[in-house]
Amino acid sequence: MNTAGDAPALIDVHGLTKRYRDRVVVDHFDMRVTQGRIYGFLGPNGSGKTTTIRMLCGLLKPDAGEGTCLGYDIRTQAALIKREVGYMTQRFGLYDDLTITENLDFIARVYAVPERVRKVNETLEQLGLASRHD
Repeated sequence: MNTAGDAPALIDVHGLTKRYRDRVVVDHFDMRVTQGRIYGFLGPNGSGKTTTIRMLCGLLKPDAGEGTCLGYDIRTQAALIKREVGYMTQRFGLYDDLTITENLDFIARVYAVPERVRKVNETLEQLGLASRHD
């Protein structure tokens, strides 16, 4: 039986740094998350929580640092991470002028979801949103 010390690392990053021009928003962040553990990000607005999560999910490339998520290199295998990790922004819809169905379809296209129309419709049903799809 694995203990936390020898459990496989699902997230293992070191020195993650992200800058926007002269502003450092994530500064040499280290994290190791082992299988079976739950971690949360707490902090005030602007403290780098969302930026860090986006780097871990392969949605944003770090300016410095290295590591893996689900065994994939966050710098060179971001596409593989994105196929395995779901990421929901603070706001559900990407675009205010798109319907719920259009937003789900857009995301399904980005992630190359097979049978996307059927899956979008099933998701709307499962979430009780079918009557509000438009």
